[in-house]
Amino acid sequence: MVVENKKKLSELGLISSQSADLEVLGLSLDSRTIKEGYLFAALPGVSFHGAEYVQEAILKGARVILTDTAGEVLSRKYSKGSSVKLIVTQDPNYDFANCASHWFELQPKVLVAVTGTNGKTSVANFTRQIWELLGHKAANLGTNGVEGAKSFPLNHTTPDPVKLHRILSGLVQIGVTHSSMEASSHGLSQKRLDGTDLLAAAFTNLSHDHLDYHETLENYFCSKKSLFSRILSPQGTSVVNIDSEWGKEIKLISENRGIRNLTIGTESSSNLRILDQKFYSDGQDLRFSFQKQIVQLKLNLIGGFQASNVLLAAGLAIATGSMPAEVFDVIPLIKTVKGRMQLVVTLSNGASVYVDFAHTPDAIKTAINSIRPHILGRVSIVFGAGGNRDKEKRQMMGAVAHKWADSVYLTDDNPRDEDPAKIRSMIKLGAPNAVEIPDRAEAILIAISHLQAGDVLLISGKGHETGQVIGDTVFPFDDIEQASIAATALDRNI
Repeated sequence: MVVENKKKLSELGLISSQSADLEVLGLSLDSRTIKEGYLFAALPGVSFHGAEYVQEAILKGARVILTDTAGEVLSRKYSKGSSVKLIVTQDPNYDFANCASHWFELQPKVLVAVTGTNGKTSVANFTRQIWELLGHKAANLGTNGVEGAKSFPLNHTTPDPVKLHRILSGLVQIGVTHSSMEASSHGLSQKRLDGTDLLAAAFTNLSHDHLDYHETLENYFCSKKSLFSRILSPQGTSVVNIDSEWGKEIKLISENRGIRNLTIGTESSSNLRILDQKFYSDGQDLRFSFQKQIVQLKLNLIGGFQASNVLLAAGLAIATGSMPAEVFDVIPLIKTVKGRMQLVVTLSNGASVYVDFAHTPDAIKTAINSIRPHILGRVSIVFGAGGNRDKEKRQMMGAVAHKWADSVYLTDDNPRDEDPAKIRSMIKLGAPNAVEIPDRAEAILIAISHLQAGDVLLISGKGHETGQVIGDTVFPFDDIEQASIAATALDRNI
């Protein structure tokens, strides 16, 4: 990512002991995009250090190298004989994020972030919808890309600092005043969100995921809690689901920093307390309390967990200045997020097919159990697991599906560089009775063909995605489209 402009190091919050207040003409994390006068951020990575590309950056005209002590050794080796200046800091990821913030300068005046294992996309999207319904020009960014006042895809849930701040600045320039964004654990641990001026931050939940990167659940949580322990200012508001011990710890972290808490949950101490839910085939009635007032409204959303997501979004809106009564008035107008418990098709016999992004053991359990109250029949599930990702959760995913679904169809997700048969075998350790159908389109077709009146099929794991990653190639594949095609074909043959 490259940015062309002109700023002095002091304007970027950087000081060089080697030189005067140099002027840089651009920022980049990618040595391939460096031009004359640029600052190159040689940051530590998972599999390599960015300093390994310092030589290429210098050859292309880098004026300044920002790195850490480990990167300094390589940088000095590659910079011998050049005029490039080194800035070595203890935390170059943090410093570069703030550099990007200073470079672009503009952020929406109302900016919030959402973290947690499940629900981030829905909460960020719902928050944007609430703001729009209240008359604000708004956007959200995350797994589904940028949505709202402007729409385009993103390669990462939380982009690198330069891309993130370029987006935020661009949104301001088109008149966006309110923006919500997802804060991924990778993005938080790599400090991509440092330098953002958040008015509020939300926590949804925590369960087993991404341990291929974080190694332990404690490390995973540590990255999540940094949104509240480091990034959110003491003047901000923490909006937290306290129905888990993780949520309670987030609440305590916020309290210890003097941050105001607005809590969500079923516990009596919750500020937005879920009192009751009544389910229908097309949605649910939600009854909750806020400031001793009882509110009852209709949600056009499937899944009991959506109540927490909606109230977290409502909490973010209230925390950033929206009037509670006005927020509650527009909640019934909130629409389903693409690929999140999305009704794809209803067959002629009354059976239904849903697509959801659930790709963790807890999310699969929640999705299955949340859909049951809406239906009269059986719940079947089609799912797999991604390759080159957390292997420990695969058997757990299988066990959860085996326990809670009536029928399980095991198929391929995004195998990437792994042998898909081995991935399926690991899942099947937890789901020995699963029907194994490697081809995902065939699995969806067969699963739909077995649906009876009142049944539901949940196609889980890929949600909004429109491609299947096999090796290094992304093949076109859309669960929503495949389910629609299969249902249409089967209905014609009935």
